[in-house]
Amino acid sequence: MPSKKALVRRPSPRLADGLVTHIAREKVDVGLAVEQWEAYVAALRAHGWETIEVEPADDCPDSVFVEDTVVMFRNVALITRPGAAARRAETAGVEEAVASLGCSVNWIWDPGTLDGGDVLKVGDTVYVGRGGRTNAAGVQQVRAAFEPLGARVVAVPVSKVLHLKSAVTALPDGTVIGHIPRVDRPSLFPGFLSVPEESGAHVVLLGGGKLLMAASAPRTAELLSDLGHDVVTVDISEFEKLEGCVTCLSVRLRELYA
Repeated sequence: MPSKKALVRRPSPRLADGLVTHIAREKVDVGLAVEQWEAYVAALRAHGWETIEVEPADDCPDSVFVEDTVVMFRNVALITRPGAAARRAETAGVEEAVASLGCSVNWIWDPGTLDGGDVLKVGDTVYVGRGGRTNAAGVQQVRAAFEPLGARVVAVPVSKVLHLKSAVTALPDGTVIGHIPRVDRPSLFPGFLSVPEESGAHVVLLGGGKLLMAASAPRTAELLSDLGHDVVTVDISEFEKLEGCVTCLSVRLRELYA
């Protein structure tokens, strides 16, 4: 049977120096961030996920956002080449972790750039955000890596937020959800549901119909609960100050076999 594993990475002591692009910088409480991260990891474990801690990268302020360093499709791990040069040192530890799990490893090469937060998988469709962190060569390399495995790769413009998954994620039935003012082209998604809060656009599928969401989107949580979803919330306020969301704090590996 496939096992549910999630890669996570403890926040760097330098977290407060993390990059911000589309929002004003706010003071980050690193101690509180560590507490919030531990509660996030506990929520994954409580819902059947085996969490695997990647070696900390204390010199990399953004390293807690582990999703940006690798994209999984089936058992293939595509090690990214982050669009911010300052983040490229984050990938080595993640590559070591996925290789130890038996994944087949591939890489994004210069001149390509790709952040994992720009990749949204809905079934066998892989949406790739083309924006400030992921370039055209990166999109082409995702196609080259995943289309032979049966993926359909769709490029999506991203100009209003940091990453594609800052704007949209998907529900278990494949419906894509997003906050309209932050989504460049809602029409590119065959099923789209508008949500009332920006942070409500982010869900992690825990399995069993459960969705993990940020506590900062109560109206969206109410909407999704009313549609029959079982919503679990966590407070990630300190990561939201750095354009982080629930998706980017872990890499979920659903198709590995125990």
